[in-house]
Amino acid sequence: MVIHLVKLCVGADSLDDLRRWTAGRRREAGKDDAPFRYPHITRMTPKRTTDLLDGGSLYWVIRGQVAARQTIVGVDTFVDSDGVGRCKVWLDGKVIAVSPRPMRAFQGWRYYDPKDAPPDLDEQRSGIAEMPEALRRELASLGLL
Repeated sequence: MVIHLVKLCVGADSLDDLRRWTAGRRREAGKDDAPFRYPHITRMTPKRTTDLLDGGSLYWVIRGQVAARQTIVGVDTFVDSDGVGRCKVWLDGKVIAVSPRPMRAFQGWRYYDPKDAPPDLDEQRSGIAEMPEALRRELASLGLL
């Protein structure tokens, strides 16, 4: 059964910030045209790893709204140099915009049921994905998207 994660995207003020950061990671890895994945490191390891790897995504909350997702392609545990257990959630390099949805701040990550996850913007009416992000945020905050 597919399950997703939802997590705050700390340090990003917009979807463009997240995309620029991901592009920077791609350049650092020297993967300009090859399939690309990178780890998001967390303290805790998800217990439902099998469900996450069955097509799950990490949904990013940016400035109080779920704004994007990335496909989860792997989950590995490791011990850092201080002897602390950590987890690498491996993400596909493609950042996919989703229909903005308000979400309050929280710590860590939460499981996200597929029925609660917002749809990708390219699955919706034509023109929404082309709108400036600020306009999409404003329309979503007014309940119009």
